[in-house]
Formats: sequence, structure tokens, C-alpha cells
Amino acid sequence: MTGRSTMVGVVMAATIGLGTEAALAQQPLSAADSDPVKMGWMVGSPPPADKLIQFSNGSHFAFPQTRWSFANFRLFLPTSNVWRGDNAASPLPRAERNDIDAITFQPLGQSGTMTWAESLAANYTDAIVVLHKGKIVYERYLGVMNPHATHIAMSVTKSFFGTLGATLVAEGKLDEKAPVSKYIPELTDTAYGDATVRQVLDMTVGVQYSENYANPKAEIFDHVRAGGLVPRPPGYAGPTSFYGFLKTLKKEGQHGEAFAYKTVNSDVLGWLIRRASGKTVGELLSERIWQKLGMEQDAYMLIDSEGTEFAGGGLNAAVRDLARFGEMMRLGGTYNGQQIVPKAVVEDIRRGGRTSDFAKAGYATLPGWSYRDMWWVTNNEDGAFMARGVNGQAIYIDPKAEMVIARFGSHPLAANAHNDPTTLPAFAALARHLMQ
Repeated sequence: MTGRSTMVGVVMAATIGLGTEAALAQQPLSAADSDPVKMGWMVGSPPPADKLIQFSNGSHFAFPQTRWSFANFRLFLPTSNVWRGDNAASPLPRAERNDIDAITFQPLGQSGTMTWAESLAANYTDAIVVLHKGKIVYERYLGVMNPHATHIAMSVTKSFFGTLGATLVAEGKLDEKAPVSKYIPELTDTAYGDATVRQVLDMTVGVQYSENYANPKAEIFDHVRAGGLVPRPPGYAGPTSFYGFLKTLKKEGQHGEAFAYKTVNSDVLGWLIRRASGKTVGELLSERIWQKLGMEQDAYMLIDSEGTEFAGGGLNAAVRDLARFGEMMRLGGTYNGQQIVPKAVVEDIRRGGRTSDFAKAGYATLPGWSYRDMWWVTNNEDGAFMARGVNGQAIYIDPKAEMVIARFGSHPLAANAHNDPTTLPAFAALARHLMQ
């Protein structure tokens, strides 16, 4: 890769990748110094050249511009709407507390302590809502975020569609034991031809696909270029849609033997959902989740040149609406007096997958965890489970503490291994505090 394609690779590596040595050496700006309001991004008519963020040069995916662009992605890429419906938003009662910022905890691998308030800056938090027993006890907006603003959820998106996929299985519209090719014959001769629906849901598919952003030849770059999420280099002749890219994937290893986190599985699930439901993933998300939960804001999905929504990470939503979804999952699929997701689906997610499969992935910050229906399951004493997205996006559900945390962030280093050392002990400390 040379020229613009190399630049895009560097941009993606610095913002959503796993190859972080160079980025670490650069000592990125602090949360305070990279505040998008302070930096003046996109202010002016037109903004001056040094404050302009654009898709064409990949700056929409470069830090510190991401501290603005993550809250404004619809200005850079085509989108589809996720309608909230005509009804009034469901209430979120308030019982705000003034004792949370002072909570202290010990970050993983460190000898000192940190306060909850300090952790917000350490993790480049853009917006956060904490629910306890269904009431807002804590809410903060930073940078350009506010209560009605939407923000890209990155791979938190996967947990929404994992839940919908598992629901279709429970309803008999998808057979979890059936091969993907039963529903998508176009993938018969690919890695997914003999992979089962269940293996897709749990990401135990043997597919040649790397998410190593330090390697410019990793398949993730082909994936995002095909979907139009980053600029394509001059003379590009590869796939120009998500589905077109899926048709190129080859098998590597055996299915069902190990957990391997690969975003491409979520796009296959999105295709399965469309075939089983007859609706786009955004339409089904609106019908089954957004309208029934009484969300405050419409959400939107990033789409490719064919109008296919990016099921792997394209959801943009308001943080309170993420909290509503988390609260519904905490309550076993019920909300507003109705069963929105089958209780059996939520219980299955909470039980998690095989820890032996998960251990093979080698996540140093997640010992003993597992993965089920595109949710991350802690298997801790509280039964906590989590939706996770690069750069700090999260929905953390602690059933024992009756707590839900929804967070958006724009951390300069994408891999959650860089914020887990402060995020996970902070969330656990808050759970302990709320149970006192």
C-alpha cells in the first residue's frame, strides 16, 4: 500500500486498530487538550483548512478529529434511519447522586489509585449514563456531546444484532444448527458455506480474516474499503459493498473450535437477519427495539453503496437510549410492561459461551470471560455482561448491583485493552458502591 491507501491504513491503525506501538510513542493529546470544542473543529462558514474534517482525506477517522467526528458521522458517510416511533419516550426517573465522582479504585497493573472522575478523562469519555434500579444516578456529557446527540457505537452495534439474531432463533425463523448457506446460498463457496448460524453468533468461525491493524494487508482494510467507510485508493478494483466482500472470504482452520473476534461475522449475521425477517437490520432494529423501548432519539446506521447497513459497527445512537437497551437486558428482556426480547434469550446470553473457546483468543485483560450471541460475558460473581466497541464504547450490565452503564468515548487508541485497566475496575467499584 502506498500513497493515500497507506495514509488510510495509518489513520485506521491509530484510531480503531490493534497495532498501537507507534501511536503510544507519539503520546497523544490528553482528553483536556483534545477537547473538540477547545480545538474548534468544523467551526466557521466554511471552517478554516486546519479545522476542517473530511472523508476524502480520511481525517474523519484520525485522532484528535475523532473527538468531533464520532458525534457527527452522518456528515461523512451515507446512512439509513432507525425510527423511534410516534409514541412519547419512555421515562427514565432520576435519583442523581453526588458521591460517585469521588469513588476510588486501583487500575489493573498499577499500584496507585484513581477516582471515578479521573477515569472519565483517562478514557476520553464523551457521554456516560449510569442507571441504578432503573433510575439515572449519574449523567455526564463532554466535548460536543449532549443529551439529544448521537454518537457512533462501533462494535456495541454487534450486541444489538446478536440479540435480534438470537431472538429469530428462539422464534424458529433461524435454525442455529443450519449452515449459513441454507439462508445465503451466495456464500456456499466461501468460509461460511459450512459454518452454522450458531458459530456465526458466537464467532467461532474458521475464516481467513485478520483485524491486525498493524498489518496494512490485513483483511479488515479490505472490509472497510469495500463498505466505503474509508477512502479507496486510486485504481481500486476490489469489492464495492459489504456483501461483495463477504463473497471473497476463504476458510482457515476449523469451525467451532475457538473464539476469534472478527467483525465480518456480524455482517454475515446481518445478512442472515435480512433473509430470515424480510427486513433490513435497521428496519428490524426499529420495529423490535427502538419503537418498543420508547427511545428518545432516532438512531441511524452507516450504509454501503448498495444501502446495506453495517451490522458490524455502524449504529449511531443517543447514550440514554443505549442505557434503555441495557436496562431491558438487565430485566430479562422486559421493559415498559412488555416482553421485548424472550427471557430465554437473555438467560442464554448471561450464561455465556465456553470459557475454553474464549481463552484461546488470549485477551490479557479478560481472564475467565466468554462470548455468546455477540455479548461479552464476565462470568464474575455479579453475572455482569457487556457490549464493547473500540475507542471506549460500552454497555455494562451488572444484574446483582442492579446497575447499567452506557458510555461513549473517543480514546485515541482503539483496542479496549488500552482502556480496560481503568474501565473495568471503575465499573466494578461503582457496582460495589451502589450495593452498599
